[in-house]
Amino acid sequence: MSLWTSLEPASATVEPGSSTRVRLRVRNTGDVVDEYRFEPVGDLAPWTVAEPAVLRLYPGTTGTVELTFSPPRTPDATAGPNPYAVRITPTEHPDAVTVPEGNLTILPFTEMRAELVPTTVTGRFRGRPRLAVDNLGNTKLTTSMSGEDTGDHLSYEIRPGNAQIEPGRAQFVDLTLRPKRIIWFGSKEQHPFKVAVQRAGVSPEAVDGTYVQRGFLPRWLATFLGILLALVLAFVMFWFAHKPNVTTRAEEQMEQVGSSLAPSPSAQPSLPAQPSAPAESPPAQPQPSQSQNDGGGGGGGEPKESKPPVETAATALHRKIKEDPDAPHICYRLRFEGGKWSKPVCENTLGAFDRTGPPITGMNIAASSVDGISAQAHVTDPSGTPKWLPWTPVRDNQDIYIGAGGDYPPFMIGLNITVGKFEICHVAHFHVTNSRGDLVCDKARPESLFIGTNDNSKSIDGMFLYIKYV
Repeated sequence: MSLWTSLEPASATVEPGSSTRVRLRVRNTGDVVDEYRFEPVGDLAPWTVAEPAVLRLYPGTTGTVELTFSPPRTPDATAGPNPYAVRITPTEHPDAVTVPEGNLTILPFTEMRAELVPTTVTGRFRGRPRLAVDNLGNTKLTTSMSGEDTGDHLSYEIRPGNAQIEPGRAQFVDLTLRPKRIIWFGSKEQHPFKVAVQRAGVSPEAVDGTYVQRGFLPRWLATFLGILLALVLAFVMFWFAHKPNVTTRAEEQMEQVGSSLAPSPSAQPSLPAQPSAPAESPPAQPQPSQSQNDGGGGGGGEPKESKPPVETAATALHRKIKEDPDAPHICYRLRFEGGKWSKPVCENTLGAFDRTGPPITGMNIAASSVDGISAQAHVTDPSGTPKWLPWTPVRDNQDIYIGAGGDYPPFMIGLNITVGKFEICHVAHFHVTNSRGDLVCDKARPESLFIGTNDNSKSIDGMFLYIKYV
């Protein structure tokens, strides 16, 4: 070995988002002039820079290389001790590689992002938004959630009330809002509310939302019923106030006629004998049919049971429109490897996240009140370069199918989607890495939202879509 190395210091500490330096001293202990190349290796290599990258030393001389570590302020910069190494390759003896190792301690930091999906919900008796809490720090995040509103108009049900979130992951919390007073007649009422996300040692972070409570019956119906009731009362009062006084002498005249026609006690008139009624014969009983199958042919078989209709995204969308006709909606279902379809889900319903499942080969989407929707699938290809399939446009409330059409590869690695108005948002889950992407939104046409990746080996196995209209 013709090389001596020393790291000064051997252990260093750095805060994410900043940088620190370590000095690497190198001495040529051989008897020839040699040139050395320095290459950072290991998990910290993307954040490490060696200057200079090449150093030429005469025999017996010593040189210095500055190693600069700049870990980003992201969850990828794992808190705690992280080993690193530098590969030193001499030009004269390329097989005599030296790899000095050191240790870099990355300090922990906490950062959180919370968002209501959607921020405005509408309903008569309840609203069901979802709270997305993202851990953007590099340590595990422990949170608790609580709700409040001005005037104490709402009651809250939060599931789960506490959550522990790993770095770089997200937790979806289901909220159920119920008004304490039902609006039987009248227009909508808006109830602003807040969901407080509490972390240990810091002030809670409040996420604002609005619950729009609709009346049980429309105002015009209340007006109609009020007018109808007033007319009925007026008619009853008029009837009793002007009731006609009707008298009759029919009973007195009948008594006089009865006294003049009454028979004397001795004359008892004989009543004629009533003719006997002829005996009725019972109705004829219907004879049993003789066309029964007595073992011979000719009998028809039992009807076959018909299969239930397939529940598509448009089927679920129509139910959603009946529940809330004033808001836009989007529903979808996924076709997995093997041909199995998932059940249709709509906004506020999370797809298959935080799990390793079969990759997606196709999707079925339907949306309402967005002036049409278009999508194209990004699928894998045996050549190693993924390809885009053609755009498929449909009108509101209709089913759209994208993908290669088969039950096996090619798989979907992403898609482009666009709507005529409002914004469309997504979260994707990748199959190979078992990781979740960020929550991303984009505006209406001519803009489009790209979901997924350009890596031919990273298919998706989960999807979450919703329309952002407030």
